[in-house]
Amino acid sequence: MSEQKNLLEVKHLKQYFDVPNGFLRSLKLKAVDDVSFNIAEGETLGLVGESGCGKTTVGRTILQLYKPTDGEVWFDGTKIEGKKTIHEFRRNAQMVFQDPYSSLDPRMTVSDIIGEPLDVHHLYSNRKEREEKIGHLMDLVGLTSDHASRYAHEFSGGQRQRIGIARALAVDPKFIVCDEPVSALDVSIQAQIVNMFEDLQKKLGLTYLFIAHDLLVVKHISTRIAVMYLGKLIEIGPSDELYHRPIHPYTISLLSAVPVPDPNVARANKRIHLEGDVPSPLHMPSGCPFRTRCPRATAKCAESMPELKEITPGHSVACHNL
Repeated sequence: MSEQKNLLEVKHLKQYFDVPNGFLRSLKLKAVDDVSFNIAEGETLGLVGESGCGKTTVGRTILQLYKPTDGEVWFDGTKIEGKKTIHEFRRNAQMVFQDPYSSLDPRMTVSDIIGEPLDVHHLYSNRKEREEKIGHLMDLVGLTSDHASRYAHEFSGGQRQRIGIARALAVDPKFIVCDEPVSALDVSIQAQIVNMFEDLQKKLGLTYLFIAHDLLVVKHISTRIAVMYLGKLIEIGPSDELYHRPIHPYTISLLSAVPVPDPNVARANKRIHLEGDVPSPLHMPSGCPFRTRCPRATAKCAESMPELKEITPGHSVACHNL
């Protein structure tokens, strides 16, 4: 079996923001700090971590919604830089946003929301073709033609997210960044939307970066999982292996907090509580950012950030003490 081709390659990506700190002074907030990973065609990479760790910023920076401070993004063998490549990239790469309530224009009908990307990229030759494409997209995500003339506020959260997904699919993309697309929805609706993402992937050959903090959802949909902490990528590996054999102490702690439906197993599992608070991203500790909370920390951890090293095939960890 031949190795799958990488559709997306992220190399040493950095995204720093200037935060005002007194008169004419500012501090650097390192939201994403030297992150590298690849996503193969047809794969789903789950990106997890606590709120504020930089997950969403990674997704937005890849799509050039933020201009990267440093690093490279390669898509289908082409480096994304300059207006022409960014414009072409945005036809092939789209985003489904976290909040279906604020990401849709309340003054536009469903038909206009889904049709807007078709207008921007001139993807139809006449009005009839435009309406047919909109109808097909609505059908793909489980909406009916009756919904076309209605406004976003008339729909439930799950239906609004379906509208957002149809809008993302309008330009026939190869790659979609799913930014916590189910976190604002009821649990019963979450399952429907996640299953729909999987069906669309099979039907359309899509590749996903699936950003979430719910590890059960990520495990269900992802081929591989990457774990972030304070702007750094600290572990990445196949979904099942990372879930059953986590190596980094932060990943072990995260997984210990995942609820287990079997009460006997839940009682046997011990929740690992980390000491201390998450450091401020404006005043990061030296070396490994996790060392101030890590039970394994040594003097070496304060000296340098460990490199991401492959421990078993496809499973890499950034830790000095393995």
